[in-house]
Amino acid sequence: MSDGGLTVLDGSHLRGVDLILPDADASLTGAQVLDLAVSKVSSSLFGLSLPQSLKSSALRRNSLQDDDAFRSTELDRAQALKVIGEYITAIADELKDDPLVISVLDGCNLRLFLEDEDDFAMLAENLFTDLDVEDKGKINKKEIRNALAHMGVEMGVPPVSEFPPLSDILTKHEADGDEELGQAQFAQLLQPVLQELAEALAKKHVVIIQSVKIVNGSKLRKFLADEKQLKNVVEKILQEEHHGKDGLGNADKIRSFLEKNGQELGLPPYEPEAVTLLYDAVFADLSADKSAPEAGQDECGNLVKEILEEFADQLEASPVFCDA
Repeated sequence: MSDGGLTVLDGSHLRGVDLILPDADASLTGAQVLDLAVSKVSSSLFGLSLPQSLKSSALRRNSLQDDDAFRSTELDRAQALKVIGEYITAIADELKDDPLVISVLDGCNLRLFLEDEDDFAMLAENLFTDLDVEDKGKINKKEIRNALAHMGVEMGVPPVSEFPPLSDILTKHEADGDEELGQAQFAQLLQPVLQELAEALAKKHVVIIQSVKIVNGSKLRKFLADEKQLKNVVEKILQEEHHGKDGLGNADKIRSFLEKNGQELGLPPYEPEAVTLLYDAVFADLSADKSAPEAGQDECGNLVKEILEEFADQLEASPVFCDA
């Protein structure tokens, strides 16, 4: 997806990446090999500059986080390819556990606005109205910067800090910046600015990491694989007091506990309507006998595991997006 649309980087883009090295026969140092690996990952992920936290986690997976000796060691081609492959796999595994959500801005969405006269006219009118806070029918020419900020990544406009050419475009069109513009004049100014921005983005895409977290069941499956953690949660569920709700069945106790503590296990926060529907779907299929008030720890444990496995399946099929 592009221009404000969300793209999920969950490691799948890196599976099966071709491993290649420079043609030179000379050996490479560990540091050079890691640089090649980072470059390969970046080029496979829309040119994204990898967050340092992600790179550090991948190095830890391969026990190379603080290995200065490795960085100075010379590696032959076979060794170098092995390290690159392991690094790429580690990044892919990190993204599977904790996906990144990005927007790739390439000018496409801006061109769509510019090609449709009605859409562009409505866009310009809405921006002008938002910026004309005093309802004078006039705005300062320099408000064009705020207009693009109002459009934002969702409409395909990158922040100036992420795309310096945008500053140059705006500076060129802000001559006589104290001039007052009516709505029609503002539209006439906005059009070439967006046109030049679209052309610049077509030549050099901008990748923006969004403040969005994806809950896809990966963390939940890790929890389920740890029998000790699972047993501790079952004990907490059985011990928890439900004030004013005596006689709750096991399923009701489990749901109440997960609504309050599910995030720690790998469930999405219990707030959005979609999450409520997810809970309803998981618990709706439980047979009546599984909600009986009298049940021991083993029975409760089996039910917790069954419920969490169903959550993991649902989240894998339909991941939940929430604020990071």
